[in-house]
Formats: sequence, C-alpha cells, structure tokens
Amino acid sequence: MRENFLVTSRDDMKRRGWDQLDFVYINGDAYVDHPGFAAALIGRVLESRGYRVGLISQPDWHSADAFKALGRPRLAALITAGNLDSMLNEKTAARKFRSRDSYSPGGETGHRPERATIVYANRMREAYKDVPIIIGGIEASLRRFAHYDYWSDKVRHSILLDSKADILSYGMGEHSIVEIADALAEGKSVAEMYDIRGICYVTSKPPISDKTVVCPSYEEVRADKAAFAKAFKMQYEEQDPFYGKTIIQPSENRFVVQTPPALPLSTEEMDAIYELPFQRRWHPDYDAAGGVPALQEVQFSLTSQRGCFGHCHFCAIASHQGRIIQHRSQESLVRETERMTKLPGFKGYIHDVGGPTANFRHVACQKQLTDGVCRNRHCIGSETCQNLNTSHDDYLQLLRKIRRVKGVKKVFVRSGLRYDYVLADGNKEFVKELCQYHVSGQLKVAPEHVVKHVTDLMGKADVNAFLTFKEWFDEANRELGKKQYLVPYFMSSHPGCTLKDAVALAEFLRDMHMQPEQVQDFIPTPGSLSTAMYYTGINPLTGQKVYVARRAEEKQMQRALMQYKNPANYDIVYKALCLAGRRDLIGYGPKCLIAPRRHQSQSGRPLGSGRHGRSPVRSGQRRKDLNRTRKFR
Repeated sequence: MRENFLVTSRDDMKRRGWDQLDFVYINGDAYVDHPGFAAALIGRVLESRGYRVGLISQPDWHSADAFKALGRPRLAALITAGNLDSMLNEKTAARKFRSRDSYSPGGETGHRPERATIVYANRMREAYKDVPIIIGGIEASLRRFAHYDYWSDKVRHSILLDSKADILSYGMGEHSIVEIADALAEGKSVAEMYDIRGICYVTSKPPISDKTVVCPSYEEVRADKAAFAKAFKMQYEEQDPFYGKTIIQPSENRFVVQTPPALPLSTEEMDAIYELPFQRRWHPDYDAAGGVPALQEVQFSLTSQRGCFGHCHFCAIASHQGRIIQHRSQESLVRETERMTKLPGFKGYIHDVGGPTANFRHVACQKQLTDGVCRNRHCIGSETCQNLNTSHDDYLQLLRKIRRVKGVKKVFVRSGLRYDYVLADGNKEFVKELCQYHVSGQLKVAPEHVVKHVTDLMGKADVNAFLTFKEWFDEANRELGKKQYLVPYFMSSHPGCTLKDAVALAEFLRDMHMQPEQVQDFIPTPGSLSTAMYYTGINPLTGQKVYVARRAEEKQMQRALMQYKNPANYDIVYKALCLAGRRDLIGYGPKCLIAPRRHQSQSGRPLGSGRHGRSPVRSGQRRKDLNRTRKFR
C-alpha cells in the first residue's frame, strides 16, 4: 500500500532505491493523496516529470530536527501551510480557537503552528542554510504583498520577507513549479528564474520599465489606509495572465516583485493532472487515528473546472485561481467517475461535480482567452454583462454522462450554484433536470444578504434574483411531485452592513419563514476586496467610504438577528432592535420578531403602576398573562 503513495519516510526512500530526494515538501496538512489537496497535487505533478519528491507532513516545528527527516533535498525545499490559511484553520471570526482541525488526523487540533508557512520556512533554513526555499499554497499566495492580518489587527510584511524564502509560487502553481524545478535542475540560480510567470521574489534592484507598476510601499500602506486601498486596487487590476504587468512594492530597503500570473491550464493539461495516480485516500499512517476528516467532503467528488468569474468580493479565488475558467473534458471526468466506482467505500453517490462555482463550466466569453478579462467590468454579480456566455448545455451534458456510468446511483451538485447565472440563461428545463436528478431534498444557495447596497458591496445579485430562482425551483418541484427546499446562506457583518440592514435581513427571514441553523460571520481573510474594505473603510475600486461593523458586540447582534427565534439570543436581539430604533418589532403581532420582556409592556414601560411595579390584577389573571409571555418567548 505505502509504495503507491508519495515518499514520507527514509524507509520509503530505501524501498525505491533513492539515497536523496530532489524536493522535500513540507506540508501543514496531513497527507491525503487526493487532487483536492495541494501538496498531493503538486507532488504528483513533479513526480510525473521525473523528480523525486518526499513529503514531511505536520512536522514538529519546535526544532529543526523534524525537517531533516528525509535528508537534504538536491534541488529545493517546498513549503505550504496546507489547504487553508493557518490562522483561519485555527481561529474563528471571533478569534477563538476552533475545537476541530479537519485537515489533521482524527480532526485533532494543535498539529501545526500559527503562520505555518513562516515557521516552516525558517526551520527549514535552520536545517539546511543553502537549500533554496519555495513557498506556495493559499496562505503564501494571498499574503504575497503587504496585507492586513485580521488576527493581529495590523498590516504585515509580504510573507516572503517574514519567511525569508527565495521564491513564492502564487496561484494554482502547476506551471510555475515545473518551470522552477526545470530551472533548478539545469543549475540555474534563483536570480536567473525571475522571469518565470506566477512567482514573487525579493530584490534590491527592481526591474522598473513600462511593463511594471509600482504600488505604495509597505511603510505607506501601514501608515495610511487610503494608500492601502490604492495599493490593493493596483494589485487587483493586474491579476490577469494576458495584460497584467509586473507589480513592485517597496518594503523598507527592498522590493517585493510579482511577475504576471501564469497562463491558464489548457483542457489537455488539466485532464493530464487529474488523471495522475492519486490514491484518493489518506496515508495509511493515519488509519489508527481514524483518518483525515477533510477527505470525506471530496473523496467522491469531481473537480470539473477552476477559476471563477463570479466576483464575490469576500472571496479571494479570483486572486488565487483567477477569473478565467479552466475546465476538464467530459471524457476525462467520465473516466475518473469509472475509476471512482471501483474505490473502497463507494456506495454509488457522486457528492459533487463542479469547482469554485458548480455551473461555471466555460469561460465567460471567448475574448478572455486572447485579451484577458475586462479590467473595469464584472461578468456577473450586481449586474450581468450582455456578452456573458450563459449556456448550461455543456454542464447538463456532463451531468447526464456521469449519471449514466455503471455503478452510479445519484450525482449531486453541492459546490455552489450561481442562480443568477441560471436566470441569465433563462433555461427552466435546467432547473427542472437539476431538481429531478441532482438535488437530495435540499439545494444550498448563497444570496448572502437582501439589502441592495450590501449585496452590491459583496458583488452579489440582489434579492429579487433569489426570489425569482426560488419560484423556478418551487415550480419545478411541484411539476415533479417532489418536496425539496432551498437552503440559503447569509452572511453577517460584511462591510457596508449596518445594524438596520441586519434587521432588514431578519424581517426577510421572518416573511420567508426561514430559520438559518448556521450563520456565516464575515472573516477578513487576506487577499479579498472585502477585507480591504474592512480594514480601510474604503471601497478600493470606487474610493467611496464604507461602513464597517468592528465592535464584537455589534457583530454578535448582526449574527443573532438572523437567529432571532433562538431563545439564547433574546437579550442581544432585544438590545439590537432598541439600538436600531425598531421597537415596533418587539411585541405579539405577526410582524414582531420577539416578545416584550416579561416585566415590560410593548411600549417598553414597566407593567402596571402598583406597589413594586406590579399590576393591580387578580392573581389568576396575572398567572395567565405570564404563561402567554413564556409561550411567545
């Protein structure tokens, strides 16, 4: 069994007859050999090119000893914090420690340090001073410039400077890591690789020309929020593989340089990558701990495309995967499905077919493949571009082919459906087929909010699109004789959302008879437009000021309003309604969210005027009134 995985020990090396590895890959996650896990993906890509790769997963970072477990690598050390930013992996929006780490054996916490990329890189440098260090993955990618760090509440250096790494590979990384590997194998120095796309590096001599832009320095963005917003806008606008320029950011006496993004993967390239010999399970070393929980979500899912033109501003996918869709062929996905049906534990259910957004199967328009995405326009979001290719034909064909594979009982769509994109296509038959074959009782969608100026700042369609899609969905299920429901996701405390806006959302939930079991708090993760708004109070794209809920209590209020029926939230909801000037929502009427306090009338005044504030009523009547109050609370 072990011989089918990437090398993880000296014994593995000995069995293969290897005395030295080309690359030692330090991974903040437990090793899961599945294309949904970055270390496995990059490791398999390098292996396919003939390089010897070994993984050290979740090493003990308290000394350099664990980093020497596989010996000195011949070419370089590769370092990633894992599939999530290590701070987000560890802490909640309230900055409290999470009780579970789905990317660690048995879901246990404490297997990685905070700011894992920095810690690992410095330990690796301690272990082998002269070995080139290449950092990558989501944590490194989204912290490549000076950035706001929510957990320390300050602007930090580019992660390149704090990690002292030689090169940062940003984005998905397949193109850049192969070019880096080939250059190292040819004996090139790090400085001779500065023309590779999709990388960042630090230099004292920046390559200033008409093909570069210089954004405000680390010192400027740390001292001035307007400068931070300006820098973010410049960085945001150059994230295109066709017209993006090299970006330079001064930092003290050095310069962080980002080369233009790597070109999109072709369909043939994506097919080849996803058909590498992944075992689609965790490494056997974790069997005793019960495995790695994160695998359960993706083990029997299919990645059909990457990238997203959806423009959700709280999401950093555009900065990481890009706005240009890259997709696999239908034939490749069918072959993967056939292999999946033979895996242990497969029970006939494909859990998902999609990517960042399930139904974005092709580029938004053909122009993007030659000229890049529009610099100052969005494909879809608060508005829909008239040039957008809205056809769902390819996605429907794909779903039909997969569900016809022998051994497949049901194919679900769970990675997020953009209903405004469905509406733009105007194809009710797609919705009907979706309800008939690909929904299991519930379909998750993400309107996020219902107040237009908030959804505009989120980059989302307004609430009318959700209501229209709900009509289509309900109509399709009536025709099919099915009882299925939409499960909408909403977000609290996004920049632009005031307490009154949160109350408006609560009223919407009341009118729609919705009771969200889960509420997502906005978390200002590095790299997103919404995070820049949160930190600066400015929309970097327009320069306009944006309201930001910063106080913990206000965030708690916005969250509680979405779950106003929960008795545990009564006091905080009561306070929120009072502060918002909405006491009219406290009472017994059909439009009220909560009942009055037991000792108050609807006017907010104490009940009665008798001695000790008691009402001059008979004891039996008072008992009846109290019982009614309890009922409504």
